[in-house]
Amino acid sequence: MADWRSFWDGEHAIYVSDRHKDLHYRSIADGILDHLRLMGADRQAVLLDYACGEALEAGRVAGAVGRLVLCDGAPSVVAKLRERFASEPKIACALPEELDGVLADGGADLIVVSSLIQYLSPADLEALLDRFRAKLKPGGRLVIADVIPPDAGIVADVASLLRNASRGGFFLSAIAGLAATAVSPYRKLRGELGLSTYSSAEMIALLARHGFAAERHLPNLGLTPHRMTFVAVTV
Repeated sequence: MADWRSFWDGEHAIYVSDRHKDLHYRSIADGILDHLRLMGADRQAVLLDYACGEALEAGRVAGAVGRLVLCDGAPSVVAKLRERFASEPKIACALPEELDGVLADGGADLIVVSSLIQYLSPADLEALLDRFRAKLKPGGRLVIADVIPPDAGIVADVASLLRNASRGGFFLSAIAGLAATAVSPYRKLRGELGLSTYSSAEMIALLARHGFAAERHLPNLGLTPHRMTFVAVTV
């Protein structure tokens, strides 16, 4: 395994239990719905959830918009999404290289991308920002979540997991999961490739260079409050 895309396309134990996975996707869906409300989106809005993963609560999100596009880089994940939502006319599923076929340029009111950019090189992120800007309608909104600041290491991730586990009722599973992660492919790949980090000022400046007016938004979307969310509007 030589890259992150291959990792996410294979079997992994990034979630320590089904309860953990359910809590993660519920939190992401809650955050997306909050951002739809904040922007005053109506029920005809088009939403792109990029790097969506298994999107366990996509049905709930789809109920709040006119069309939901689920896009993920893992072929195995997209295949499962297509099977699960085959009878849902409001939901389209695509790999990144297939996105143009399901979402025209200028077609999205909101794009949400969570827990992705840490796995991208700076050059790949810059290209992706240009693609997002092309996909958004004039005045459209981009939400980039789970951005890792330079001073947040693995200790903060562990503390966040244990705090969520204590609240969510999977503490023992979290302890076992941490032990397994120490010798897992994820830990090895993280050590070899590292994770990209950005300060708040760096993210805002980067987004500005790609045609967005951006600001940090509190709280972070998801279960890791020490990471950052940015809301960017096309200008």
